[in-house]
Amino acid sequence: MYYDFEVPLPDAPGKLAYEKHGDTTYVKYEYDRIYDPEKKFTYPKRATIGKRSKEKPDMFRPNQNYLTYFPNAELPISDYRSTRSSCLRAGAFIVMRKIIKDYKLEEILGMYFKDRDLGLFLDLAVYSIITEDNASQYYPDYAYNHPLFTQNMRIYSDSTVSAFLQSVTEDQNAGFLNEWNGSRNHREKIYISYDSTNKNSQAGDVEIVEYGKPKVDIGFPVFNYAVGYDVNNREPLFYEKYPGSIVDISQLKLMLNKAQGYGYKKVGFILDRGYFSKQNIEHMDKCGYSFIIMVKGMADLVSELILSNKGSFENKRSCDMDGFGVYGKTVKGRLYESDRKERYFHIYHSISKEASERIRFEDQLKTMKTYMMAHRDEEFTFGPMYKKYFYLHYDKENKIFLLPEENTQATERELDLCGYFVIITSDKMTAKEALHIYKSRDMSEKAFRGDKTYLGDKSLRVHSTESTSAKIFIEFVAMIIRNKMYTCLFDEMKRLNKKPNYMTVPAAIKELEKIELTRQADNVYRLDHAVTKTQKNILNAFGLTDKNIEYRANWISEELKKSMMKEKHKNGER
Repeated sequence: MYYDFEVPLPDAPGKLAYEKHGDTTYVKYEYDRIYDPEKKFTYPKRATIGKRSKEKPDMFRPNQNYLTYFPNAELPISDYRSTRSSCLRAGAFIVMRKIIKDYKLEEILGMYFKDRDLGLFLDLAVYSIITEDNASQYYPDYAYNHPLFTQNMRIYSDSTVSAFLQSVTEDQNAGFLNEWNGSRNHREKIYISYDSTNKNSQAGDVEIVEYGKPKVDIGFPVFNYAVGYDVNNREPLFYEKYPGSIVDISQLKLMLNKAQGYGYKKVGFILDRGYFSKQNIEHMDKCGYSFIIMVKGMADLVSELILSNKGSFENKRSCDMDGFGVYGKTVKGRLYESDRKERYFHIYHSISKEASERIRFEDQLKTMKTYMMAHRDEEFTFGPMYKKYFYLHYDKENKIFLLPEENTQATERELDLCGYFVIITSDKMTAKEALHIYKSRDMSEKAFRGDKTYLGDKSLRVHSTESTSAKIFIEFVAMIIRNKMYTCLFDEMKRLNKKPNYMTVPAAIKELEKIELTRQADNVYRLDHAVTKTQKNILNAFGLTDKNIEYRANWISEELKKSMMKEKHKNGER
């Protein structure tokens, strides 16, 4: 992102280079030199810091990299808009302000951010939730028609936002996570759902961005982002960011050590199959952590267990899992030959899951057979999946493919396993208890989906390691706030015993945004209209009433009035 102003070219003799593309001349800064001993040549490492002015050759339009390499550079003071919209959308802000107060986020963040930075941090978090975006350049448009957390509700430009993101340090990040986790109740036994996702990035100078194995590969490098979520209290606890080439199974051990560092002792971890390994199980035992982990129903580890128990529980009413649509059974065993502890294997069967898996598998066999038949009488080789389910017949020279023959022993085994899945626990519990706890991780998965879908964070639009780290930090705080909105609305729907379509987070925000303050001729902001019945129902989920809205509306009006008076005093007006 290039700023909307020009500054003098930096005084850096021998460090600047210019690269012309079309009508644009890019300013490059040489930040390092690498010597190649084989070629006996020194290669300069350069970063683009801006675009050279066409009219004034000694001026240029900087980008975020400029502040990275020239942190003491002075930028034009164009931060403040003396005017703001005559119509402010206040409802969603008031709700999120209450959540922030209830969680004491302002107090915790205030230990590491002061004055303007604290307010701007919270504004960026709320901005990402309300607008479902995280692009800095659009923040001033949001601030123009919303109340703010900044001192005097001051509106800052996108260049100030970019400079702020560059200034956030890892110490502030770590300090917040230590304080946030330190304030949790460590005496109660909780289960932490731990899961990760990928985030795309087109950034050039971000250290953790690497090519890996993203869930959705769009050709960009990625970094990994993982969150630990307390399923008992329904709160995000901590997050990790790490290079895109590192796989989930390798990161788990480090996460467990961090959890110990945060003071979590009476903890169980809910994990999906991607984290299953002998080393990880042994390390959880060593840390004294229990676990609940899902394994594939067709994996070698459990397939024999499923087949040996098949037919012993699927139709027994005593094995019904009450509302989950599955039947289950628990057996004891060891995970691997050298396992020193007995584990609890909870085997489940779902009729609907069996039907869908059978259809999918039989369609897969048909597709494979059609593909093989299309290559008859050709010199052609097939992958291991084809060899698993079919005998492949070739000519005498073993070159020309002739005919596929289904390996019925292998395909019938797969059909026998359709509809089954297994959850393994280290603690003794019933199949119903294990399924209930594992299903509770749905809340953390929804938090993840909300992060990528509703916080605009599928990709990070930044070009430096510092800005990336800051945006992830802000995003995590936004996740805490948005997750609380979700749980409050979810609990209210349970209480009402119905599911009105306005009780989802996006719909609720859209409805709350209609609560507006209008500026009148006396420059005072007042509620434009009374709170509607739908809005009252939403507010009730957060312990708020229409009277609270009126009080907060008056508070916002007074804050803006003070801000206006200070600005007039600053400008010498009466």
